Amino acid sequence: MTSTSLLQTAFEHHRNGQLVQAESAYLQFIACQPAHAGAQHLLGLLYLQSGRAAQAVEQIARALKTEPNNPDYLNNYGAALRANGQTEQAINCYRKALQLNPRDIDLQNNMGNAYLELQRFEEAAGCYRRVLRALPDNPDVRGVLCNALQSYGFQCHDKGMYLQAEAAYEEAIGLNPADGASYYNLGNAQRELGKAEAALKSYRQAQKLLPDDADVSNNLGNVLRETGQLKEAVAAYQQALQLNPQLYHTRVHLVHQKQHFCDWTGLEQEVAMIRDWVKTVPQAQISPFAFLAMPGTTADEQRICADNWVSNRFAQLFANAQSADFSANCKHRKLRVGYLSSDFRLHPLAFLISELIECHDRTQFEIYAYSNAADDKTPERKRLEKAFDHFIDIRKLSIPQAAERIRQDQIDILVDLTGFTQASRTALVALKPAPVSINWLGFPGTMGAYKGKPLFDYILTDDFVMPISEDVNFAETPLRLPVCYQPNDRKRPIGKPTTRAENGLPDDAFVFCSFNQTFKILPQVFDILMNILKERPASVLWLLECNAVAKENLQREAETRGVAADRLIFAPRVPIADHLARHQLADLFLDTLPYNAHTTASDSLWMGLPLLTCTGQTFASRVAGSLLHALGMDELITDNLDDYRQKALQLSSDADLLASIKQRLLQSRDSAPLFDTGRFAQDLEHCYQTVWQRYLQEGQTQP
Repeated sequence: MTSTSLLQTAFEHHRNGQLVQAESAYLQFIACQPAHAGAQHLLGLLYLQSGRAAQAVEQIARALKTEPNNPDYLNNYGAALRANGQTEQAINCYRKALQLNPRDIDLQNNMGNAYLELQRFEEAAGCYRRVLRALPDNPDVRGVLCNALQSYGFQCHDKGMYLQAEAAYEEAIGLNPADGASYYNLGNAQRELGKAEAALKSYRQAQKLLPDDADVSNNLGNVLRETGQLKEAVAAYQQALQLNPQLYHTRVHLVHQKQHFCDWTGLEQEVAMIRDWVKTVPQAQISPFAFLAMPGTTADEQRICADNWVSNRFAQLFANAQSADFSANCKHRKLRVGYLSSDFRLHPLAFLISELIECHDRTQFEIYAYSNAADDKTPERKRLEKAFDHFIDIRKLSIPQAAERIRQDQIDILVDLTGFTQASRTALVALKPAPVSINWLGFPGTMGAYKGKPLFDYILTDDFVMPISEDVNFAETPLRLPVCYQPNDRKRPIGKPTTRAENGLPDDAFVFCSFNQTFKILPQVFDILMNILKERPASVLWLLECNAVAKENLQREAETRGVAADRLIFAPRVPIADHLARHQLADLFLDTLPYNAHTTASDSLWMGLPLLTCTGQTFASRVAGSLLHALGMDELITDNLDDYRQKALQLSSDADLLASIKQRLLQSRDSAPLFDTGRFAQDLEHCYQTVWQRYLQEGQTQP
């Protein structure tokens, strides 16, 4: 048999699937003509078809030695490399083939598939786009491109690259408008970007396409809640739970929203269930902020909840964190402190820190703001922008990009002021963008740890709000300020004096007030408040009108306890200056438990309104006590609700005693350390210098 007929025989066997006979014939032919590239290539294909990838790679490589620029050989060589687990080399092979034949859509498609194998979804999508341009009506190509874009979007979202995720999902929707998953994921990205209305639209469309998807209803509920559509949010959560009763986080959202509504039906049982989940279902992703506001939660449970949250949400960021070289930080003369927050706007945080930022010693410190808050054009925003040495808007940066910006600015100490609250960028701390990190003000509790590694190095606190015995319940090392951990602003404008009549208050009544948000008002404390009102018939309770549902529920609950609904008077929201001014119309502020007044307590005390508190065992339940302790007014601090009730009755019946307390409060405005912002700044700066020196001396932030 001639060599030509031998090759023809091998090819016929190969075409008919007779691979053993074909292999034998190819080998005989190649023995006669070892430089025949075509035969070498065909034998390589046979090896690939029979699952012998390593031999296929070796064989097709021989063909390429003879014809190195043959696109078909390169294409099949790429397939062999991929089959042999050498996907990166396969991509290089496809790239070379495409230089020779740029219009070959099979090559583009194969390179896209290789990128998919490496989870390089953006590059895969680029390949599939080029294929789609050549085959615009091919549904398979549209489908594979859509899938690649979804995967890329998810990858971006996981890395905190929300703008890129949004663009990927929008392109996927353009390819397949009937795909509910793309709308759902788009809504997730838009929510992270603060585009609430756009997220609502995306979630609603996802719900139309995926009516049985509980996660869609849950996330729709989240955005409805964040945009103030509270009844609709509850309905969305309830629908999600009907679809999937095991959605732990949805149950938590629903309970927290019911607290905002002062709807206490089943609260005790639901909270008991959630507390059990915290301890037994670590993957449940229970919001630490919602959890610490629930009745009965303990400090050790709050620590577990924070650990679970960080481990579920930030694990990938911890894994991506690199050992950064901070040696350049030692070269600048001033200590660089960066404050990270989503609340540099009209927000209680701004009311606390504005004067502090102005008081920082600029001969020793350079102060940076990293803001994730939209410019609301308020005086509070303008004041903060002016107060910082550098004000950087990070809203459009991904989490890795924001962390890199902080690293490039050579920040020595990064202070997070947001914690586990809405629109937080706290996750970037897991990437270790600064040598020292501090948790302060935004979240009244620990921020937890991942596999024993704290998210933050330190927490700023004080001896009252966090006794030494509680250190075990915090992942962070405590930095205790000598007076109080919470600063105050002496420069806040106060509105014009107002009258009781203008605020719907009776002139001759004793006015108890509690301007806390309604989610802090819980049945046990409300029972005490109603008992006090019954003991003092000539009194009213002045509350903040947070939402109409809570107002209606509280009025009904009052009547159930034998108190007329009209003895609860609700204060509408007004500009903050006017809100401060109206404090002077009240006689006594009655605090809540287990979540005290925080900024609200500072407002009351600054305006000379006595505040009575009951402390608990958690950080959030001891803040008002810390403020009072700093003022030397421990007589207004109780540690059980019976004493709280008795003290309220005593103060409301002893006009002289109450007047003397008010006088002390007003006099303290100019003399008490609590209201000395300059001194607070010095104490805080001493803490910063201490931890920085510790870092320099020990090369670490933990002692």
